[in-house]
Amino acid sequence: MLQTTSETSSLPPHKIIGVGVIWNEQEQILIDRRRLEGAMGGLWEFPGGKIEPGETVEECIKREIYEELGIGIEVKDHLITIDHAYTHLRVTLTVHHCRLISGTPQPLECDEIRWVNLDDLEQFVFPQANAQIITALKKGLGAR
Repeated sequence: MLQTTSETSSLPPHKIIGVGVIWNEQEQILIDRRRLEGAMGGLWEFPGGKIEPGETVEECIKREIYEELGIGIEVKDHLITIDHAYTHLRVTLTVHHCRLISGTPQPLECDEIRWVNLDDLEQFVFPQANAQIITALKKGLGAR
């Protein structure tokens, strides 16, 4: 009997994701709660999504934020890039500071949205990879 093994099939999929830390005029940050039925359902996150072929990180963040929240943003300075492996998924998160420029956020692709102060972020449960984003924000990295 012929046995075949493929090392690549045992590796979790890798997603490259653009993430926006969106600030409003009151210096609050927009977070959203993932839908319960999806991966990591019910956890809070900084909005963003998968980079499409031929798309820059900045274009991805603008598109995803518009699709998920119905708002226009300005993508600003790079905050941090994180490589993280969960048991089921590998992610590379490229995170940028963003500024709300038009619209009122709506929970189009999530269960809930909130504007929160930087000091209040630790009251919410985020996916593991997001801890490094919160640490970078508290250190004041990048210009808002």
